[in-house]
Amino acid sequence: MEKFVRLTGVAAPLPIMNIDTDMIIPKQYLKTIARTGLGKGLFSELRYREDGSENPDFVLNKPAYREAQILVAGDNFGCGSSREHAPWALLDFGVRAVISTSFADIFYNNCFKNGILPIKVGQAELEKLMDDAERGANATLTIDLEPQEIRGPDGGVIRFDIDPFRKQCLLEGLDEIGLTLQKAATIDSFEAKSAAARPWA
Repeated sequence: MEKFVRLTGVAAPLPIMNIDTDMIIPKQYLKTIARTGLGKGLFSELRYREDGSENPDFVLNKPAYREAQILVAGDNFGCGSSREHAPWALLDFGVRAVISTSFADIFYNNCFKNGILPIKVGQAELEKLMDDAERGANATLTIDLEPQEIRGPDGGVIRFDIDPFRKQCLLEGLDEIGLTLQKAATIDSFEAKSAAARPWA
């Protein structure tokens, strides 16, 4: 998993409440278990018209936001069904952080497992960040995980809370497999002792 230490990128405003996982990545894209290639399906029902052409009114189709790495979204982001394809699609598109006042628990947990930083802020802070994000090409935010700060284009700073263990995993680029592999020597030693004690097993 890629480390998350500091991110400076364009922030796209998505002022929609209750964005569910089906809106993030519709069901027709769930046939694959590959983590790559899903970016094209991200928000597809909003990004594309029925004929497959791009919807020019959707924020991620606008020139200033085509390479957005941060989403500033409405309340309850990631609600709905439990699908890990949702953070996969965000990551494949290039999104490394989502800022909202609240997240669905399963989506929130899945973000950390895939190297995406979900940030919870208060309503007043979200409105300020949404205003920053609506500046188009000038909508650049810097998220610094170590001091837990979001810095806006005008130099303003917003601090955020995060679980210390999850923070450390992101800083070190460790998912659950990576955490397990840190104990590889201990696991190997246990297996060797077990094999010697029970050679018939």
